[in-house]
Amino acid sequence: MGLAFNAARTRAPAGEDAPRSQCPRAPADEDALLREYLRALRMIERVHRLLLDVIKDEFDRQGGAGITSVQALLLYNMGDCELTAGELKSRGYYLGSNVSYNLKKLVEMGYLRYQRSDKDRRSVRVSLSNKGREARGVIDRLYHRQLGSVEAVGQITLEDLRGVNRALGRLERFWSDQIRYRL
Repeated sequence: MGLAFNAARTRAPAGEDAPRSQCPRAPADEDALLREYLRALRMIERVHRLLLDVIKDEFDRQGGAGITSVQALLLYNMGDCELTAGELKSRGYYLGSNVSYNLKKLVEMGYLRYQRSDKDRRSVRVSLSNKGREARGVIDRLYHRQLGSVEAVGQITLEDLRGVNRALGRLERFWSDQIRYRL
């Protein structure tokens, strides 16, 4: 970010229009950083979509469960917790904007149990039903089965995963700070 800021400061002052050819170009390192940053953003989005496709395919192979891959991933992420809709979002268990809709559908289909709070009747806590635990088990078995080949076939080592997780954790903190502090 410092390079981009410094490059912007060295441009012509406001009101002075220098020909494009005379404007300083970003350093080669900044161009490479931008290319890799954009590549990483596309890869993150693509990998997430592929994960959802893998989950959908697993449920389809088992005769389908009547739930979407997003809903199945929500059930997996919930685990044995009893949570409110707000907690699902704040803990990162659900990333979409329509959490109430999905919770309502999962309750209607019997994957979730819900209970109104005794103290605040507006607050509802949800947890997995037996059917929800079965759906969670499908994903759990899928992940464990993939562990058997991720290194041999995918050539992804434990150190590779640790490196990816470190980088994604830093990127998550960076973006959170961008939002929180309006940087």
